[in-house]
Amino acid sequence: MPDPTPDPQRDVRPTLEAVAARAGVSRATASRVVNGGAGVRQPLVDQVRRAVDELGYIPNHAARTLVTRRNGAVAVIIDEPEFRIFSDPFFSRQIRGISRELNAHDAQLVLLLVEGSGDFDRVTRYLAGGHVDGVLAFSLHTDDELPAIIRRFRVPTVYGGRPELPAAGAGGGPAVPYVDCDNRGGAREAVRHLVSLGRRRIAHIAGPRDQTSALDRIDGYRDVLPDADPALVVDGDFTVDGGAAAMERLLESCPDVDAVFASNDLMASGALRVLRERGIRVPEEVALVGFDDMGTVAKTTDPPLTTVRQDVEGMGRLMVRLLMERLNSDSGEWPASVVTPTELIRRASA
Repeated sequence: MPDPTPDPQRDVRPTLEAVAARAGVSRATASRVVNGGAGVRQPLVDQVRRAVDELGYIPNHAARTLVTRRNGAVAVIIDEPEFRIFSDPFFSRQIRGISRELNAHDAQLVLLLVEGSGDFDRVTRYLAGGHVDGVLAFSLHTDDELPAIIRRFRVPTVYGGRPELPAAGAGGGPAVPYVDCDNRGGAREAVRHLVSLGRRRIAHIAGPRDQTSALDRIDGYRDVLPDADPALVVDGDFTVDGGAAAMERLLESCPDVDAVFASNDLMASGALRVLRERGIRVPEEVALVGFDDMGTVAKTTDPPLTTVRQDVEGMGRLMVRLLMERLNSDSGEWPASVVTPTELIRRASA
């Protein structure tokens, strides 16, 4: 039978003093090594790290923050209702990319959801409290308060998607870097594909016009079809039901439509549902193209969606890398924004 008597030596949490004694250095030297400080010779660094491993010492977060002036945490702020964040696979994929890259940098993700204007006060208080080293913000809208809040507190930030922001040097600081895909180019490729199929009445289900990604995709559609009937462009909201409602309106106003480019896969799946309910064959009578290439959507529809792929998870990783570049820069210079390429993925819907 094991001895149930507690062992005080075994149960006491190792201290920094114990690490210093084991390594044969001063407490101050041990503290600098453990908490990420500079100015310690490499042999002493190695001694302290061996002592940490041998004793199982866990650094004190507050002490590390005092030395490094870092919290080891990054806020991810999404300006969308909760139901959208947990129902749209775009957000889960981007958060997955962000989380994996933050893990690689030993940083903690703090998720802040903004459901309405009342949440901005809460976000403002949190950022003002200095709880995070930086911010990753995406799904911004043109009337968003977040950019002004971020500029006010000068929090290092990277945006997901091209934001509507002042030019460099305006509004209290340099232009904030962002990571986005080539929305306009991807839309052009989608519409050109439909034209190549011989389609002549090509409609577009647009995303919300207070988001730059939706506006860029509208512009890509118009680049290829500058003289298209205005009735062929209808607004959606990036949701399945929004795509279905838009398709209903299209069929009422333009019953001769023979192709549809939807601004994301969820709206394309909603449009496909309506076409099937009406007995309209896809792609024989109406060809359909989406945007995003969300595998849980595009590959599971009947027929599977032709769509424009963007590397959503990779973009999340890039956002973290740009932020870390900014945080680790001695010059304080801001990294350049990144626009990633898109690719048309051809499946059975067009």
